[in-house]
Amino acid sequence: MIRLDAATVLLQWAVGGLFFCWVTTRRREVSLGYGWLLRGTYGLIAFGALVTGLRYGEAVPVRDAASAGVVLGASVALVVSVVRRRAGVSGEREREEARSARVTAMTGIDRRRDERDTEAPEFPPSLDLIAPTVGLVGLVAAGIAAGEPAALSVARVVVGAAFLGAVTDAMLLGHWYLVQPGMPRGPLLELIRWLARIWPFEVIALLWPVGMASVITGTIDDGYNGILGWMWVLCALFTIGLVWVTRAALRERQYSAVMAATGLLYLAILTAFGTDLVARAVLA
Repeated sequence: MIRLDAATVLLQWAVGGLFFCWVTTRRREVSLGYGWLLRGTYGLIAFGALVTGLRYGEAVPVRDAASAGVVLGASVALVVSVVRRRAGVSGEREREEARSARVTAMTGIDRRRDERDTEAPEFPPSLDLIAPTVGLVGLVAAGIAAGEPAALSVARVVVGAAFLGAVTDAMLLGHWYLVQPGMPRGPLLELIRWLARIWPFEVIALLWPVGMASVITGTIDDGYNGILGWMWVLCALFTIGLVWVTRAALRERQYSAVMAATGLLYLAILTAFGTDLVARAVLA
């Protein structure tokens, strides 16, 4: 029987996504709207984890309490960011000022109309760490509740959260270049590097006995004559392959390279979720 704990999967997704939201917002290069998008989206996903955990499946009180904490933490960060929106983002503001100064130097026309309040306090990126820190506690509890060996179960849940969060945030950030076209590629490249670093830990955690290696060799019957095992192998290989191709696309200087990278990350989300969820379904 193939089973998945939807509450744990949703909490993984929310915690991983909010952690990599902090990875990006701490750079102070991406406009405020990106943070609002991620905090609102992952806050709703965490709320879904809370409702699912309370109403369906096996109750894990610590996980469910952590889901509520993630909702609260993401909401607080979102409210503070909205309240302090007039301060803008320091890196974005400096880049716009430098661009305007170059235009003024070339044309002699100064059309700067900056309505941001440079004296107002800016959003502190450390607030974005509250929700994933609380959520990490819930993921550990969910891993322990998943069964023995506890250390392996916890590793799979925590690494899986980082894996799913990195690939989702990278795809969303790629789309944000449509909203903020002049943004440097550094934030997106950083997320892609994180995804490439996490991938081997994700694969090793899922292969570790008893793991997908046993499914591939036939020791564990997946119920489909081994098809799910080889589907997992393809998902894992295609994910890292898409990461490499995305990185190569971003070496091109044209703006269209970012859009191509975003399309590749769409595919990477499908294969990344397949890598994590197919394995956990078979091994459940």
